[in-house]
Amino acid sequence: MAHSAVSQVSVAVPVGSDSSIRRSVFKAHTLSFCGTLRAPVLTLDLSTKNARSKKGYTICMSVQQANAPKVAVSPLQLEDAKEPPLNTFKPKEPYTATIVSVERLVGPKAPGEVCHVVIDHGGNVPYWEGQSYGVIPPGENPKKPGNPHNVRLYSIASTRYGDSFDGRTASLCVRRALYYDPETGKEDPSKSGVCSNFLCNAKPGDKVKITGPSGKIMLLPEDNPNATHIMIATGTGIAPFRGYLRRMFMESVPTYKFGGLAWLFLGVANSDSLLYDDEFSKYLRDYPDNFRYDTALSREQNNKKGGKMYVQDKIEEYSDEIFKLLDEGAHIYFCGLKGMMPGIQDTLKRVAVERGESWEEKLSQLKKNKQWHVEVY
Repeated sequence: MAHSAVSQVSVAVPVGSDSSIRRSVFKAHTLSFCGTLRAPVLTLDLSTKNARSKKGYTICMSVQQANAPKVAVSPLQLEDAKEPPLNTFKPKEPYTATIVSVERLVGPKAPGEVCHVVIDHGGNVPYWEGQSYGVIPPGENPKKPGNPHNVRLYSIASTRYGDSFDGRTASLCVRRALYYDPETGKEDPSKSGVCSNFLCNAKPGDKVKITGPSGKIMLLPEDNPNATHIMIATGTGIAPFRGYLRRMFMESVPTYKFGGLAWLFLGVANSDSLLYDDEFSKYLRDYPDNFRYDTALSREQNNKKGGKMYVQDKIEEYSDEIFKLLDEGAHIYFCGLKGMMPGIQDTLKRVAVERGESWEEKLSQLKKNKQWHVEVY
């Protein structure tokens, strides 16, 4: 990667008049590679002194970055480690990080709220794609008075370089957990998810205690840059896959030039519930030979039997191709609520039987070959 000539200007980008979208401030870097002028790359301006809001101008981080060419990242020393960082900060001594931004990801017709939370860790809590952070919400544990809350784990939704490409931030994809009384149908705030509501309500500058990073099962195997990766997500289970895909298609990483196939299946309720859709649609346009993207919208689409379309129905639709890719060594990943797995396993088992194969034997072989990666919660 040649050194880039950088000029900085503050920009406000008009993207419609929906004032409900959070306003953020970005810097545009006009990058020049080997004398070739590229389009401006938008990165979040973390310095509060430059923060300003202009009426009628809104900006969505993921949309704007998805429209940029490949972005130079730093520090490249983050590529040097041979093993992933693990549990750098433990629950008894967490790291105090700072909230950079909280952005609503879903449209008005989505059931529930999902937020994109960017956290500044100052480069002190490095991680790899596919790992998780623990978050300790403020306050005391009601079951253990005088003690802090238990750690809540969240899959990290950014690459090791973060959304600002400088190795100083991490992003989380958080669904606000609300509780509705089954008899009255009314929300009961006393039973709302403590940590998810803390994160979704957070303001820039708020402090957040984090632990980790943790997890090795969802690490992206990079020994073969031409491998096939089949990713199956429901809802916020998209988090690790956003990190993988940004590394493959958005960032210019000298040590990792992806030339394989990434195939994403995302299951959500409806179109308004799609997460990071602009990023994924952009990769589809820019890398049609290397990226496939299929969505299952349970409240808008029907499966071939006339029932709701779930992610396992999409898998069944493409089962011959998926089984062939697995036989050729593809990695397959599952992330989301644990309730997703029985339906998926049943579908895979049924398909295997139809093909005259034993699913138990096939699954055993996939696990033995380290092709099978599951993180559900």
